[in-house]
Amino acid sequence: MDWKPDWGLRGRMAITMFLLFALYIVFVGAMVRFTSYGGIVLPMMAIFLFAQFFFSDKLALYSMGAKEVSEEEYPELHAMVGRLSQQADLPKPKVAVADSRVPNAFATGRSQKSSAVCVTTGLLRTLDRDELEGVIAHELAHVKNRDVAVMTIASFLSTIAFMIVRWGWLFGGGRNRNGGGGVIVAIGVSLVVWVVSFLLIRALSRYREYAADRGGATITGKPSALASALLTIDGRMDKVPKEDMREQAEMNAFFVIPIRSGFIGKIASTHPSTEKRVERLRELEREMESA
Repeated sequence: MDWKPDWGLRGRMAITMFLLFALYIVFVGAMVRFTSYGGIVLPMMAIFLFAQFFFSDKLALYSMGAKEVSEEEYPELHAMVGRLSQQADLPKPKVAVADSRVPNAFATGRSQKSSAVCVTTGLLRTLDRDELEGVIAHELAHVKNRDVAVMTIASFLSTIAFMIVRWGWLFGGGRNRNGGGGVIVAIGVSLVVWVVSFLLIRALSRYREYAADRGGATITGKPSALASALLTIDGRMDKVPKEDMREQAEMNAFFVIPIRSGFIGKIASTHPSTEKRVERLRELEREMESA
């Protein structure tokens, strides 16, 4: 199958980003109107966004304890990434490996030219060649769809709003031009912004996984290999020590399979269920076989 633009994904991205932009306007207006810190908060937000956007790849790799590896260290992995990148019509991304028992992978980077694909040692030990190709192709589809940049920008407002809700005491009533009531309103607006943006981003994230599954299967021409990899990884998650799971839970949005951390992790998942993803991949395989 030829790679085709996923207009469903693009439409959802456009709608979500529009709604997030509207929330951003409300949020900024509330900070300026109800606190005396607008002149400080807005520049700090701009600096934070700049750092998050331009250094997200390094921060993601650092948070996972991953390091970029050379062709001499992992020749087969480099060859696989290079070949699949050509098939996806992408520049070859940097290749990184994280020493972790959690079998997983993620892509990062603000653009196709500055991207990186990271796999864990647990993933390399768990999957066979076809399954590993399927997972890497899935991550390359994220790169091609520019998911990492979009999700980084989209999550920025949610992060700032959450920080203000959590540390609202910094906007002390005694130092606020409108008194303590203004602080309460500002924190209340931040709470609403955080909740709404949280739900919008989760919905967008789940759909982008379907799009990346389809894109990855298009790159390899083997939907069944990715379906098998998803089932294998999902089956191994219960065997990974809880300490390892907790350490990496914050990277859920970027993993090929999320780490489910209790009840909240399930109801606010960044990914669709593995069963639904596998069902769609099997439908895609039937579609490819009949084409």
